[in-house]
Amino acid sequence: MRLWTLHPQYLDTKGLLALWREALLAQKVLSGATRGYRNHPQLIRFIATGKPLEAINTFLVEVWREAGRRGYNFDKNKVKQTLTTLKIDETAGQLAYEWRLLKSKLERRAPEKLAQINLEKTPRPHPMFRIVAGEVQSWERVKVGV
Repeated sequence: MRLWTLHPQYLDTKGLLALWREALLAQKVLSGATRGYRNHPQLIRFIATGKPLEAINTFLVEVWREAGRRGYNFDKNKVKQTLTTLKIDETAGQLAYEWRLLKSKLERRAPEKLAQINLEKTPRPHPMFRIVAGEVQSWERVKVGV
């Protein structure tokens, strides 16, 4: 499960579809509708808000919006209506790591998307995240060479 700190605009089609599916799975986990993945590290920051379901729903809304901008028809009815205006603090180190990780994935599966995003010097985060100083998060499973 990868719930990107990066704005979903940077994802290729495969990545955007995977993010939608994985965020919907996270929604099920956080609502208690499934027993798997309850302790997945990607959920820590949503749980830490004290309003995890509202937080993941808000996260999903932006993924849905990005899909719409690209002409995809994701089912908005899958996004629960309880949302939040809260921002989750996330570190600059985490954002930078995810930027490198995404670029390594795109290098193999979508070089045209990589060429497009390489024009950006500093990536935008998903609007739900407020970037603060700090290193890669301790819950991140850092891949060697990224």
